[in-house]
Amino acid sequence: MGRQWLHAKRAIVNLKKGQVVGKIVKEITVAAKLGGADPAGNARLFAALEKARKQSVTRDVIERAIKKGAGIGGDSISLEHVVFEGYAPHKVPVIVEVYTDNHQRTAPEMRVLFKKGHLGGGSSNKFLFEHVGLVEAHHPDPKTDLEASAIEAGANDFEALTHQQNDDIPLEHAGARFITDRTVVHAVSTWLTQHGWTVVTSELGYVAKTFPELDDTQRAEVGEFLQELEDHDDVQRVWAAVK
Repeated sequence: MGRQWLHAKRAIVNLKKGQVVGKIVKEITVAAKLGGADPAGNARLFAALEKARKQSVTRDVIERAIKKGAGIGGDSISLEHVVFEGYAPHKVPVIVEVYTDNHQRTAPEMRVLFKKGHLGGGSSNKFLFEHVGLVEAHHPDPKTDLEASAIEAGANDFEALTHQQNDDIPLEHAGARFITDRTVVHAVSTWLTQHGWTVVTSELGYVAKTFPELDDTQRAEVGEFLQELEDHDDVQRVWAAVK
């Protein structure tokens, strides 16, 4: 076989990187569409741009994505926001957010993915989640008081985040997810940025109210199914009731 395995591995790595970059570019487009082209007034766009720079996305690609989303010039794009509800293996509730330019293509593909997991898509389960604002950020001082920051920023709740949970959190930094009312996501992000935090995610999302008990094997099976959903080009976010 020689070094064919190595070439295959590199091809997989390059494919994964291409998928990551593609999703970041779409996130920039979506953020600009929802909140405008100015990152100073659009926390979601600001966070997406930081991720793009870490992945070495070129300035031209970033600028085109912003213009498409904001409808600047003749390079606008029409993206439809679609939410799919269903269940992962072991009855774990899942919400999938999709941005697509062709709903008639994406919807059947999502049904195939759910069917492949031996599950039924289209089952209503939003009542099992809270629809909230989510801000993930890190601070260079590992001893930073997370609770005090949450209170002063105007968040409703918080939970510590580690590098293992989110690789955008540097190893020696304090990391946290701040849960907010949907109307104050930008205000919370702005306060954190002004007080030494680096915001890596700022968006509306879903937090499960309860979490099914899973053993290691079941957790792995759920993880494999969620990864298949994540790998779909049109999928922007997957929210699941799993820790």
